[in-house]
Amino acid sequence: MKYALKVRYIGKNYYGSQIQFENGKEIDKPTIQGILEKAICTVTGEKITEENKRPIKTVFSGRTDKGVNAKGQMLHFRYDKPIVASRFVYSVNEILPPDISIRDLIEVNENFHAQKSAKRRHYRYEFVNRRNKDAFDGDLMRVKYEISLEKMQKSLSYLIGEHDFSSFKSSGTLNPSTVCFIEKAECKRLENDRVIIDIIGDRFLYNMVRTIVGTLLEIEGHKLPPEHMKEVLEAKDRRKAGQTVSPYGLTLLEVQY
Repeated sequence: MKYALKVRYIGKNYYGSQIQFENGKEIDKPTIQGILEKAICTVTGEKITEENKRPIKTVFSGRTDKGVNAKGQMLHFRYDKPIVASRFVYSVNEILPPDISIRDLIEVNENFHAQKSAKRRHYRYEFVNRRNKDAFDGDLMRVKYEISLEKMQKSLSYLIGEHDFSSFKSSGTLNPSTVCFIEKAECKRLENDRVIIDIIGDRFLYNMVRTIVGTLLEIEGHKLPPEHMKEVLEAKDRRKAGQTVSPYGLTLLEVQY
């Protein structure tokens, strides 16, 4: 049987969502996947041994880095016995640390794949736009200079549609394909001087959203025209884009199938 699970987490205390390997061996660093798989094994009674350290393996919809949060991360796993969803969700949540929780569990057909079946992914980046800090800003990045939401929205408009996003990928990108379709890219100011940038697309390259935000802030900080975003996009050259900003403030809000 195959099951799909919706997961929420705060990423600051983990080395990303995925278990990491070096020379074929698992690196001993806490990850969302590692913690979650151990909790699932505890509830299902699957024993973790030296020969089989991962009796239940999860497949995530995509990788998130250290410091990145998720409110709607999706994954799937196989288990050969029926699971009562309400009991399973409660039991696993009682084991998980406070910064990881699961919301829903459903049985899916064999064709479902958490990563390959996904149609859209919705990311949100949030930062503070004011000169002075506030004790409740938490880990959010603070941009001290004034920004123009109208100008930022114009810059974002050049990303809509299907493009080669080579300029916004980091060297750690494993998938050679650099073409993505961006359905929506919008910015908005919230209370307490917080700014959010919502981007919805079919797929994202490694650090793509954070580099897009870094390019937006470079345009604002250096008073460049919004058309600079179009020039960076068309250059297909990472050196033309802005810095990759802090992971704190980036959240995977939803994965749609």
